[in-house]
Amino acid sequence: MSPTIPSTGFSDPPTSWPAVPLLSAKAYDEASVFVADKLLREARRQRNLPEVDVPEVCVLDPDGDMVEWLVRSGRGVLHPGWACYHTKLYTYHLPSAVVGDADVDGDRSGREVGVVGCAVGSSFAVLVAEELAASGCSLVVSVTSAGRIVPLGEPPYFVLIDRALRDEGTSLHYLPPGRWSSIDAALLDRLDGAFSGLDEPVRTGASWTTDAPLRETLTAIAAAEADGVVAVEMEAAALYAYAEACDRQVVCVAHVTNTMSADGNDFEKGEDGGTHRSFAVVAAIADRLAPRSPG
Repeated sequence: MSPTIPSTGFSDPPTSWPAVPLLSAKAYDEASVFVADKLLREARRQRNLPEVDVPEVCVLDPDGDMVEWLVRSGRGVLHPGWACYHTKLYTYHLPSAVVGDADVDGDRSGREVGVVGCAVGSSFAVLVAEELAASGCSLVVSVTSAGRIVPLGEPPYFVLIDRALRDEGTSLHYLPPGRWSSIDAALLDRLDGAFSGLDEPVRTGASWTTDAPLRETLTAIAAAEADGVVAVEMEAAALYAYAEACDRQVVCVAHVTNTMSADGNDFEKGEDGGTHRSFAVVAAIADRLAPRSPG
């Protein structure tokens, strides 16, 4: 039996609706008919999966380098109850200290985090973030590679994204049209000074979130630069819009690794695809925003 879809009250679309569907028929105070917990319920039923919460802190790894290292090294453990149709979630116990490119052996005394790889782009990232929240996660940290717009040093380096240019479509389903979406101000304040002990620099700045990375024209790049953007990536604007609309904790970090191949020798993250330093950033964020109880 099909669900009852609430009537819009219109027999035909209002003539005032824009011609572009992305800007039409958005009801921001109206609940969605299709929600993550229903999707996960059916996935668990079909796959005979137990209902087991994911870790409190989970990482989105769009490039998949962190997950690849977890699998290759044998340090990642598949979560027994993760019911997403499209992804796998690995758990990993962060060591008490992660420094530079040193080999890191997660131990049972460290914080357990969940890691989902290859959720690339705004719509996919938000889908997975919604599913993580419905599965018990309270803090999502996205660590994605990014192209340099305004140099803040020689790549690679990290940028804690404080606001993101909404040049994508997913954010418009969560928040009314606007130029930027931003990290929650209270979270940003709590992260002040969190990265001072790390080997690789962590700057703070604005990003440009695009749905079309192969359409980064000179005109688009110049416009982003004029807006004060320092890096271009594919998820942050949507994740921050989702977080604001749904009252979730999300932190987006860009790992600036390239100049869009303009200069050659690009996309170098360091040993193991920068995994160890990425986990160090995640650990610093988690320690500030989701401190563990003693003992």
